[in-house]
Amino acid sequence: MIWWYWVVLGLLLTGLELATPGGFFLLFFGIGALLVGGLVTLGLAGPAWVQWLLFSVLSVAALVFFRTPLLRLMEARTPGSGDVDSLRGEVAVAMDGIPAGGLGRAQLRGTVWTARNLGTDPITPGQRCLVTSVDGLTISIRREGAL
Repeated sequence: MIWWYWVVLGLLLTGLELATPGGFFLLFFGIGALLVGGLVTLGLAGPAWVQWLLFSVLSVAALVFFRTPLLRLMEARTPGSGDVDSLRGEVAVAMDGIPAGGLGRAQLRGTVWTARNLGTDPITPGQRCLVTSVDGLTISIRREGAL
C-alpha cells in the first residue's frame, strides 16, 4: 500500500478515539497505522501482506503493553477519582452545630454532606473538621486538633 494510506488511516483512528468514549482502544490501532506508514516511507515494510501483519502486531503489542499504564496515569490525574476513601484526612467545614455523636451538615470539596461528629465535644458552625471515614453519603468527622 502507499505510505499515505497508512498515515490517513492512523490519523482517522486516532481522531475517532478522541470522538468516542472508551478506554483507549482505537488510539493504539492509529499508532500502529502511523508506524507502518513510517516504515513504508523508509522502504522497510515490504509487500501489502507484510504491512498488514506489521499493523496487526504493532497495534496489538501497543495495546497490550501501554493501555493499562495509560489508564492508570489518566486515573491518577483525575481529581476525586477512585473510591471515597480518598476523602479521608481532608478538611471539612461544619455548616451547622453538630452535637457530640450527632448528625449535621458539613461542606467538603464544595459539596454539602451529612456529617456525623465522632468526637466527644460539639462542633460549632464554621469550625474546621477532619474527615475520618465515609459511609455512603455520610462523612464521619472530628474537630481539627481533637484526638
